[in-house]
Amino acid sequence: MKIVLFSRPQIAEAAEEVQRLMQLFRRYGFDYAINQEFAEVVERITDFAVDPAKIYTHTTGLQPDATLMLCCGGDGTLLEGIHRLSDRSIPVAAINFGHLGFLSSATRDGVEALFEDIANNRLNIQPRSMLEISGIDAADGTVTALNEVAAQRAEATMIKVEAKVNSQLVAQYNGDGVILSTPTGSTAYSLSAGGPIVAPDCGCFLLTPLAPHNFGVRPVVVPDSAEVELTIHTRYGAASLSVDNRSFRISDGTRIKVRRAKEQILLVAQHNISFYQTLHSKMMWDVDIRN
Repeated sequence: MKIVLFSRPQIAEAAEEVQRLMQLFRRYGFDYAINQEFAEVVERITDFAVDPAKIYTHTTGLQPDATLMLCCGGDGTLLEGIHRLSDRSIPVAAINFGHLGFLSSATRDGVEALFEDIANNRLNIQPRSMLEISGIDAADGTVTALNEVAAQRAEATMIKVEAKVNSQLVAQYNGDGVILSTPTGSTAYSLSAGGPIVAPDCGCFLLTPLAPHNFGVRPVVVPDSAEVELTIHTRYGAASLSVDNRSFRISDGTRIKVRRAKEQILLVAQHNISFYQTLHSKMMWDVDIRN
């Protein structure tokens, strides 16, 4: 088994946590690769010497069979790690060193149990749909997103986003913008904007307006077999297009097309914990505020 490690250098892992993580590699005899930023942190705060031949930079490169990516941080770290994967057929797990961690496979206290599951091939792997976005001038060809693409204002004035589904007009969103998300992304930016929570195995996209000026506009759920077209109109200057954790400046009249990507992400979920149990714990739905 080979594990591709990824973490951001600013993630606040304690030295003893990183030390324990690297000791688990020795205990289980796993091969590894590690991103350069995290390798520098590991060598600075632990006694683990990183083999220079095992360091990667912007992309992981092709990996052998029986390889898994392990991201250490929050959901944003996992999204960045996914975008460094050269081969999306590799399962991705995450240890939550962040805050909410909807996409995490283990908590700080569950690291050893996760390694034991990896060693004994007891992983709960779930395929997750992604978005394929075309029409961004700053990108070569298309870009993909696990959570969402959001067209939003970059200046003080509102923008208008015209949304079509299979060439049929859905709405003209006047306000701060609009989010198009996957079911996985329904618990991210879309949720904070008032969008519904959707189980990850549902075949749909969510169109969620951002602070709409037309009060009657509400989130819309559309099938993920459809092609969604967003045309962005700005009064002055540029607007912003965020694709997961990446941002692009776009100009007035930019038109992007979004469809379900052919590739999926294989996400390692917490063992014996369902999506609905995660909602209960993360959203504190079991807490009775009357008591």
